[in-house]
Amino acid sequence: MSTDQLSPLVADLHLLTVLAATRSFTETARRLGTSKASVSMRISELERTAGVLLVRRTTRSVGLTEAGQQMVADMQPAFDRISGSYSAARDLVGKPRGLVRVTAPVALGRQHLAPYIAAFLQQFPDIHIELELTDRFVNLANEGFDLAIRHTNTPPETHVAWVLCETRSVLVASADYLARRGMPAHPADLAAHDCLLYLGNQSGNWTFAKTTKRKSSERVSVNIRGSLKVNNSEVLREALLAGLGIGLLPDFSLPSVHRGEHELVRVLPDWQVQGFFGERIYALRPWSAQVPKAVQCLVEHLRASFAPGFASGFGDGEAG
Repeated sequence: MSTDQLSPLVADLHLLTVLAATRSFTETARRLGTSKASVSMRISELERTAGVLLVRRTTRSVGLTEAGQQMVADMQPAFDRISGSYSAARDLVGKPRGLVRVTAPVALGRQHLAPYIAAFLQQFPDIHIELELTDRFVNLANEGFDLAIRHTNTPPETHVAWVLCETRSVLVASADYLARRGMPAHPADLAAHDCLLYLGNQSGNWTFAKTTKRKSSERVSVNIRGSLKVNNSEVLREALLAGLGIGLLPDFSLPSVHRGEHELVRVLPDWQVQGFFGERIYALRPWSAQVPKAVQCLVEHLRASFAPGFASGFGDGEAG
């Protein structure tokens, strides 16, 4: 096969590996900067050249045939090496540059990550960032992200995980709500209260632990109920400020300034909730032999920016 014939074939083979990851003609076109029609036409041409069906198309999904899966499995390591070699060579000269795609939870991204990234871009004008804020779990490799900012207890073993800072979950309520319903003295008392729930992290059960000088760790699980479930901690915070009940917030979503009569009050400060939002904020990236210099610079900037942690504005008393 001549070089003239090989060049477009290699490009189409790479397109097939991207399609295998995205399972979407639309997302493949977006990632490669081309049109959906062009992606479909090039896949059809590749199938004609190979003499075998590579992609299984339905109205709802795109998948690979056995032949397509085998072809991608054989080629993917080579394309990964090419990409890594190119990035390494480019990083040897000049300033850090290129596109970094980042995903992060909505509340954390809006309240903390956005200003950190603004400062970063002023320092590194040749780096471009695409930031997608979402509270859903994102498959970084399949969706083409370079970095994820997440709070968790156990980062996946298949990823490189940089610790950005410690975080904690805090049980709070408004002063108005506690004046009406009373301050719980023990986690078991929460069963009689309106509790606001975070979707996706629990199933109507909160577990608390208390360690004293005389006892080891006392653990209590409580079935809780309430009128609101929501998957965004900012919305949950506003509902708590409105006096709708008692709820758990990550410390990065606690009010950072005094809000008069609407300030939040710490509930059960001697008890620590177990297994909720996560105890650390991480920058995560699927493992690879080479990390682009632009990604390294962003991670270093975020580690320095997040290092002080989150000042909640209260100790054992009020969240201001």
